[in-house]
Parts: sequence; C-alpha cells; structure tokens
Amino acid sequence: MKRQTRLSEAEHLQVSAAVALAEAGTAGEIVTIVAEQSDSYSDIVLGWCALFALAALAALIVAPGFYLGIYDWLIGAWVQDRNPRAMFAVAAAVAALKFMGSWLLLQWQPLRLAVVPAAIRHARVRSRAIDAFRIGAERRTAGRTGILIYLSLREHRAEIVADEAINTAVGLDVWGDAMAAMLPGLRLGNVGDALCAGVEKVGAVLAAHLPRQSADQNELPDRLIEV
Repeated sequence: MKRQTRLSEAEHLQVSAAVALAEAGTAGEIVTIVAEQSDSYSDIVLGWCALFALAALAALIVAPGFYLGIYDWLIGAWVQDRNPRAMFAVAAAVAALKFMGSWLLLQWQPLRLAVVPAAIRHARVRSRAIDAFRIGAERRTAGRTGILIYLSLREHRAEIVADEAINTAVGLDVWGDAMAAMLPGLRLGNVGDALCAGVEKVGAVLAAHLPRQSADQNELPDRLIEV
C-alpha cells in the first residue's frame, strides 16, 4: 500500500523543480525532507507523569484528611478501622491514578509538545536532522557537497545540515537568510512554497561558493522526502 503523504503531488513537483533549478548553478546537492514530528518525547511524558504522581503523594502527606475521607466514604469504614496496609493502599492508588490520568492527557499531541521544554524540542529536531543527513546525504557525493533542508512541522522548526566541502567554504551563519525566507510560507501553512524559498536561497549561496563544473552530475535525488 502506498504511504499517505501530507503534501500534495503538485507541491512535491514544485519542490523538485526548485531543487533542480537551484542545482543547475552549483556543484552542491540539495536534499529536502519534511517530517510530521521529530520525536515522540515519551521520556519527557513519563517524567511529567512521575512528577504528578509524586506531587499527589506529597499532597497526601500535607493534607491526609481529604484523601482518607474519600477512602472512608468509598468503603464505608469507621475511622478506627484504618490500618497501615490501608494507608499504603490509598497512597498507591492515588499515585497510580495521577500517573495514568496524566499519561492519558499527554497523549493529546498539542499538550504533549507544550510540556516539552523548547530547548529539548530544538535539540531533538537537530539530532533527527543530523541523523537524516547522515543516512541520505553525508559523503554520498564525490565532492562531499550534499546539504539537507529539514522541516519538522509539529515543532515548527527547520534545520540546515551541510557536508564537509560546503562547511569549509561557507560559514554556518550564512544559512540564516534561507531560514528567514521559509518563514512566511510556513506561517501560512504553505510548506511547498516555504521549501522552494529556502532552496532558492541555499542554491544562491552554493552557486557563489561552489559553482557548477562542466563534469558535474546529479548525484542525489531532487524529490522531496516525507518521513
């Protein structure tokens, strides 16, 4: 079965054409990847759930009467019927309910992303972009001239990762213009337009520093990749 894509066929063709045009003037090889989300952040979710469970236990210590009153009401017990085993059972039940309730709430993706610190989101997107670059572009060209434009949609984050020859010729700060060029399209939800704008800027930089030679061949696919 063919995998469902998020971008239309027209957008795929639009980006592929932009890459081909940009590469016409440079030895650089541009790869474009769009990811719905770069990480599940399951470890962060579990951390929050554990924190909420511990907070519930702390509340039980500070104000035990509230929870024990609920316990007595549920089982119809007299106060003197309480025993240490029952107290531990109440504590365990409260912690488990808080943990599971938090876990269920954090399955909603917007809330899950909201509780992940921005620095962690950015680091995970960067790590995923580097992994994708290593698989799809790094050292895949004869002159080590591959460059990746990576978009992670849910995190609202873009990354540009370049191979050795490009990093040697071009400073990292030069890609700021390409990032800025993508913002208008991304804010409007036009991912295809945004990528084309970024590709155009990247292509102009590469053409200035790594112009195309007569023997250059297209070594990496121009097509947009969705993961």
